[in-house]
Amino acid sequence: MPIHRTFGAALLVAASVLSVPAMAGETETSLPDMVVKETATMAEKYKLPNTTEGIAAAKLADTVNVVDTEDAVKYMPSLFVRKRNNGDTQAILATRTWGINSSARSLVYADDIPISALIANDNSRGGPRWGLVAPEEISRVDMMYGPFAAAEAGNSMGGILRIVTRTPDSFEVTGKQTESFQTFSLYGTRDTYRTDETSASVGDKIGKFAFFLSANNANSFSQPLTMVTNTGAAPAGTTGQITAVNKSGAPTNVIGAGGLLHTDMDTIKAKFTYDLTPEIQASYILGYWQNHGRSRVESYLKDAAGNATYGTTGTGGTGKSFASSNYILEQAHTTHALSLKSDTKGNWDFDLVATHYQYDRDTQTQPGYTTGAATFSNSGTFTQMDGTNWSTVDVKGIWRPEGKGGAHEASFGAHYDRYILVNTTYTTANWQTVSMPNGVYTDGRGNTQTSALWLQDVWKIVPDVKATIGGRYEYWNTFDGHILDSTGISTNTRWMNHSAFSPKASLSWDFLPEWSITGSAAKATRFPTASELYQITTAASTASIPNPALAPERAKSYELALERDLGEGKVRVSLFQENVNKALISQSTSVNGTPTTVFTNVDEIRNRGVELAAQKSNVGIDGLDLSGSVTYVDSETLSDTSWAGGTQVEGKRVPYVPMWRGTLVTTFRPTEEWALTAAARYQGKMSSTLDNTDYVHHVYGAFDPFFVVDLRAHYKCNDNLEAAFGVDNVNNATYWEFHPFPQRTFIGELKMKL
Repeated sequence: MPIHRTFGAALLVAASVLSVPAMAGETETSLPDMVVKETATMAEKYKLPNTTEGIAAAKLADTVNVVDTEDAVKYMPSLFVRKRNNGDTQAILATRTWGINSSARSLVYADDIPISALIANDNSRGGPRWGLVAPEEISRVDMMYGPFAAAEAGNSMGGILRIVTRTPDSFEVTGKQTESFQTFSLYGTRDTYRTDETSASVGDKIGKFAFFLSANNANSFSQPLTMVTNTGAAPAGTTGQITAVNKSGAPTNVIGAGGLLHTDMDTIKAKFTYDLTPEIQASYILGYWQNHGRSRVESYLKDAAGNATYGTTGTGGTGKSFASSNYILEQAHTTHALSLKSDTKGNWDFDLVATHYQYDRDTQTQPGYTTGAATFSNSGTFTQMDGTNWSTVDVKGIWRPEGKGGAHEASFGAHYDRYILVNTTYTTANWQTVSMPNGVYTDGRGNTQTSALWLQDVWKIVPDVKATIGGRYEYWNTFDGHILDSTGISTNTRWMNHSAFSPKASLSWDFLPEWSITGSAAKATRFPTASELYQITTAASTASIPNPALAPERAKSYELALERDLGEGKVRVSLFQENVNKALISQSTSVNGTPTTVFTNVDEIRNRGVELAAQKSNVGIDGLDLSGSVTYVDSETLSDTSWAGGTQVEGKRVPYVPMWRGTLVTTFRPTEEWALTAAARYQGKMSSTLDNTDYVHHVYGAFDPFFVVDLRAHYKCNDNLEAAFGVDNVNNATYWEFHPFPQRTFIGELKMKL
């Protein structure tokens, strides 16, 4: 039986079991995932109509091997994070309608700080800044699906992920040590890769003042993230080339491994709050993140004497391929957030939030070519993004004309953001020291800004029927755009502006005490990011060309969700559809024989499907919890008149959207101290091209289906000491999501709290 049918059958059985009432006399000893909190979530406070799934810190500790913050969403319905390695700075969040190259089609927040990097929409620079949140800070994580909230920009078409961090109400000191070991074997590479992560925090509440200080260091060694390839015969006088093909079936032989990345990352956070009144609180958050990264290569080629060699010298051939995978990263980013919030029982509430994110230092240096058997040139390139930054301001209000619980609750607000991209690549005489750049090789820079007003009214028509109606108006413009390509052609781009109005509507009906149904419809507009407009890059032999004339993409989204409350859990089925006009998708072509990626507007695409999610505590016996999900997506490119590839595009699947995703998590708590978890994740094959011609599996560059099983044992010795041991990918699945993904990994944790 195909694996996706096995997943579907298993979850349907689980859902039927979950819907059975608890046995008579059963003792309720555990809380459902969505617990009652003193402070309402954003979805609760503003009565957002989105379908929401969440997980609290206690359940994370019991069920998920969390090495990096993004691991927290590992088993949430329809989500996938492209985390290639521990410490990955390019871990993109994929949602049920958008894939792993769509970083700007979802929003990720940590408290009030947008950690989504809406400076780009890709699977590299656009990755959310997960490193600004240490795993031990997390209080809970909530995912809100779709662009149905007027309070959020059109980037929410995939959904909104909100991470809430802890603020202690008494003095506490915590420390945690995590160790991870990955055993890896692929082609000519066999090794064990280690991660050491140390976290510490201290916090207290003293009268009206509270603080929480945390520090986290992660020292990680990754498996190869790339393979070094050669399309022709092995270099003269060498052996060791491995015959292979690429995802489209063309000869692409493997001659080595690249991206063997060592990262040493530090995160420092400070969170301060002050209660101006019992109902109004001011807060300030400061975050600092730095990364020292070093990527090396491993050659499979041997010369006649058996010594490792890069095969050729100079700026072309295999030597160039090895050089492009050998680089040094130096990064330091800071973020600030100021907020003033009220939480009253009266007619009015408000939120004021201002944030700023700054690239204080962000460089990548690499050699230009090889100079001998296994040595690199001193000359190379130096890419600098220092000065890239973004700022946001949000003002929100709530008016309850009849008080809390009244028939109407109106919310409204204003938003402003500004994104500044600086991306310059220099040539340099010494890529390891970069004492003095020789000159500019490429340059891409420019600014975007958006102003928005929004309004939403939640109308309780009758006690069991609620309507949510809203709209968002946005004005977007660009300025100071400049592009210099590697041939020396310089372009100062024209000023551009667009506006959009996005209506939202939702109707929910609690038609039985345990049942509800919600129908939602919305328009959403996503404006191009600065990188799509201006950032020009070259990696290995592939160039990425920006397009300063891009139009915004406009989505129409629909969802019908049927949900049953199980007391200690719930079962939900959602039908969804999204049609996008002028979809911003990168397309591959060839320019003068060089593989080139170009950003264009695709006329129309459509994603529609069904999502089944269920979770329940104490299933049949005390301490046995089940949760899981299955998502099916029918994805199609309806029209693309800009396609110039000479192949059929209409009727093909949209790139990076798999047909199937599934999760299944079983946790058993035999005692109050122990939690034992077995979890499984499945994802179907994805295409990465608009014409779906990448049909070969299990090769470098392919996007493979995978089935992975994870295990975790969590032991709470007492209130001050916890330990855990887990294994991710215990079945040692070998699969590619373009990059080789981690194989069997062992994780151990020890946490102390005073």
